[in-house]
Amino acid sequence: MPFAASWHRKIIFLAAFALIVSSASFLAWQHYFPVTAGAGWTWKIYLDDVELISALARDEQGTLYLTQEFNKHRGKLLKQLPNGALQEVMAGLDKPDGLATFRGGILISQESTESPVLWLHQGQKTELFRGRHIEGIASDEKFIYAIEDVSQAGRLLRYDPTTRRVDVLREDLKVGEGLAICPDGRIFYSEKKSGWIKLYRPALAVDPVAHGGLNQPGFLLCNQEGLWITEDATHGARLLHADTGGTLRVILEHLRSGQTILSVAPGRLLVAEQGRKRILEISRIPPGKQ
Repeated sequence: MPFAASWHRKIIFLAAFALIVSSASFLAWQHYFPVTAGAGWTWKIYLDDVELISALARDEQGTLYLTQEFNKHRGKLLKQLPNGALQEVMAGLDKPDGLATFRGGILISQESTESPVLWLHQGQKTELFRGRHIEGIASDEKFIYAIEDVSQAGRLLRYDPTTRRVDVLREDLKVGEGLAICPDGRIFYSEKKSGWIKLYRPALAVDPVAHGGLNQPGFLLCNQEGLWITEDATHGARLLHADTGGTLRVILEHLRSGQTILSVAPGRLLVAEQGRKRILEISRIPPGKQ
């Protein structure tokens, strides 16, 4: 019996050891597996070594702005100079997680509790309104829309700069993340915890799900080519594209914490990949060269 018990313990130990090694190998594979592009697309590194890269936006002159999502008022807004270097524009931000253009300036959201949405215009910083953990932000130039990253009680908000009124459009969202306004006026928003993208329909009590079963959907972009979606998963995240007919395709796989998507030209995008501290440039391969 002692001999049999000893072998039994050894078998259990070896099995546990093999499981640990297998799990560690899988995690390492997830960590180091390179980003891969879907058919018809290619990618390259646009900007590297930017700690906690999060939001992207371009002003009317084409200057690229980006945020570093540090907390405790250590967050920063940076801009890229013509020579490619980064210059600090604003410091003291608290988890700046969203950027959008608005009336010749840049909107900045902060994900910390009740930090204000800011508007940088002609070098001046203006506090517009407050919410709870505001993440995604967008504007149609008339109103500003924002979504809250709260576990069970997030809200979709609309701010009127003329009256300074904030209207609650939707409540009880489960980790609201991304928000996008399409050229035709439609508004899409993501709920990270629910794994879906919804289409805001003001005439309905419950908004329809446009795309479900996603892996922690985060930021959104809507343009003439359709809807673009990043997944904010730590490993195995994707950049997805839904064409104008709603068909969903994978553009990039094996991202680590995909963040903001920025369109710079037809068939050309920038994507912030926070998990690898970089910005990727994604391009459609011209027909005949694929």
